[in-house]
This record gives sequence, C-alpha cells and structure tokens, in this order.
Amino acid sequence: MSEPAVRVESLGKRYRLGTRGTGYRTLREDLATLVRRAAPAARDRSAASEIWALRDLSFEIGQGTALAVIGRNGAGKSTLLKILTRITPPTTGRVELRGRVGSLLEVGTGFHPELTGRENIFLNGAILGMKRAEIRSKFDTIVQFAEVERFLDTPVKRYSSGMYVRLAFAVAAHLEPSILLVDEVLAVGDARFQQKCLGKMGEVSREGRTVLFVSHNMIAVKKLCNMALLLEEGEGAAFGGVLEVVKAYQHDDTSWSAERSWPDPARAPGDGRARLAAARIRGADGSVTADIDSRDGFDIEVDYLNLREGARLGVTAMIFGPDGECILGSISNSDAGWHDRPRPEGLFRSVCRVPGDFFPDGRFSISLMIWGDGYSWSFREDEVLGFTVHETEGSARGDYTGGMDGVVRPRFEWSTARIDGSH
Repeated sequence: MSEPAVRVESLGKRYRLGTRGTGYRTLREDLATLVRRAAPAARDRSAASEIWALRDLSFEIGQGTALAVIGRNGAGKSTLLKILTRITPPTTGRVELRGRVGSLLEVGTGFHPELTGRENIFLNGAILGMKRAEIRSKFDTIVQFAEVERFLDTPVKRYSSGMYVRLAFAVAAHLEPSILLVDEVLAVGDARFQQKCLGKMGEVSREGRTVLFVSHNMIAVKKLCNMALLLEEGEGAAFGGVLEVVKAYQHDDTSWSAERSWPDPARAPGDGRARLAAARIRGADGSVTADIDSRDGFDIEVDYLNLREGARLGVTAMIFGPDGECILGSISNSDAGWHDRPRPEGLFRSVCRVPGDFFPDGRFSISLMIWGDGYSWSFREDEVLGFTVHETEGSARGDYTGGMDGVVRPRFEWSTARIDGSH
C-alpha cells in the first residue's frame, strides 16, 4: 500500500490574544509577566487570552485526492493550510507531506512587490526547488494562462488584485507541484477566470497530483473534489466523501445570523481603506429578522467605515442558495446619491432592497464585498448573514403544492384569452 500524500496527526495551533508577537521585551515586562502568572486569577485570565485555531485534528489522504476543506469563517481552514505550507508552525501534533508543495493562500503570498511579474515567476520556481531550465520550459504557458503579457515587466506592486491572483495561481498550478494548496483567494478573480482555475485544478487532480481546496462555493467543491474535511471551531467535524460532508455542513447552519457587528474597527473585516462595521436584515415591518415571509420584501443594511478621505466606495451583496450556488449579486452602483462620488471619512450605510415574491422556501446566506476607486480594489467577507424564507398561503406558487424547479420564484403576471373566435 502506497504512503499517503498528506498525513496530519493530532494537530493543534494555539494563538495568544493581545500579545505583541516576538518583539523585544523589557526586564520590567518580563517581571510583570512572572507576577501575573503566579496569581491564580491571573492564570485564569491568561488561559482566557488564548485561542485554539486547531485542536487534535487528524486525517490522511492518498496521492491524487482532491480534498475540500470547508467550514464557517473562523473554523481553522486557513490556519490548516498555513501549517501545511510551513508558514506557521503547529503548537501540537505533526504533519507529513510527500512531494513538492505549491500554494496560493492569499494575495501576495510568495511574491516580492518590487520585482516584476517575470522575476517573480523565476523566484517562485526557485523556492519550489526547480532549476532555471525547468522554469523556462513552463514560462510561456504560465504567462498565457495568467493573461498578463502586457504587464510582465512591471513590478507586481502595481498590479490590481485580480492580476496578482491570476499570476500567482498560474505559477502555483503550472510548476508541477505534487501537492497544490488553494485558499478562497480565487474569489478575487472574475467569474471567467475562476472557472479557468477550477478547470486547471481538476486537470492537476486527474494527473494524479493532490489538491487541497478551501472554498465556500459548494458547487465548485462538489464539482472539483472527491473528499471533504469539515472543520468546526478548529476540530474535525466530518471527513469522507464530498457529497456526505457537504450535506452535513449545509445542515449545520446555526451560526447564521440576521445581524452582525464589529465594534472594534481594528478587528473588523476590511483593510486600511474601508472596514465593515455592521450588517443586518430588516423585514417588511422594519425589525431585524432572519425569518422572511416569501410574499414580503426585505432590506440588507450594510454599515461600513470609510478610512480614506476622497475614496469612491460601493457595496456588493451576493446571495447564496442552500447548495452554495450564487443566486444573484446586487451592486450599489445604481445609487445616484453616492456612486462614484468622493466621500469624506466616516461611517456610511448602504441598503439593498429585495422585493417580495422572489425567493422560494429555504435557507440562504449573504456575502458582502466593499469595493472602491473604479472597482480597482475590494475585500470580501463570506456568509456574513443568513435568512430563511417561508412560503405561506398566497405566495407565488398559488394553490400548487408540488415541487417547483428553479432557485428563485418571482411572481410574474400571466393572462389568458381565447383566440379562435368562438364564444
């Protein structure tokens, strides 16, 4: 029996909250730490300041397996991939990887911003242990796939996020890694390029190489992967065939909420340009609710901080169905009041009004994106909100009680007339 391509045994990763990292400390700080640890109450507070991003996680997969790593935000998915790529060490347990590893974990990983696209291709190849002649043989294919020929000799710090991801994925996928690790960073690219990337990952898997794919897109997961690992609060909740694990994930929807808020801007989703402050769903009566009557419309409210004077910002709300398929995306560029206008620093609220008689019964999630400056940058937060639609008497299905196809159920007007001339 062949050895597994990836083996994880009793893996754990602990982070300390509120610490400053590995910088220099003074003698006074060290003495204060010793005093705090000596007191029982202080030890209790110290334990409370720790968080286990992963705890006692074990699994193994064979060569050629395409494994989806799924779970809610904060479940430990990205931490797992960072340990597998040796970006961060584990606190407990061990990892065994057999073969060359290529990874795409976040925009910018492995690229030097001052180097050109051409130079970064050779740099990444060298990091993977490839010889210069080997990189040259793949160079034209990488550039063609990434679609960055015009900007090949431009420093990558001037690339848009989409261009960055295209080149980074092309390098990671084409330099023939035995194990390819891909995080949700592909969401930055456009829909056409996402499909192109999924096709390439499928090709990598069919060639007998191993793929680990982190994604919230269950349609892509089921299409690409044959196995899945479900993480919940850092622990393995399910592992096995992709269809069974995805089903378990979709039925565990207790973490979805009609309202989310981030009181501390430093910990809120976003970056130095804008950050989310709150998001909520308001029903037809104006109350915050996750239970929607299919006949009623509702509002998606998004509060966000503009941190840069003169920025031109906007919001996109993406609604996903029970199978993880994106049903629709609505963009705020129809707002005549603020679209493409420079904004002062401060808190803004954008509201998307969803009409009634649109959704069938079922559970749905909402992901949010903040973008700005001519759509040149954006950040995305997945599964921010969740809601359930209930069909009641008088809904768009009328008196029909059977199954109806489709992911939306709008009420269209119909009319019928007799046209053969008889009475």
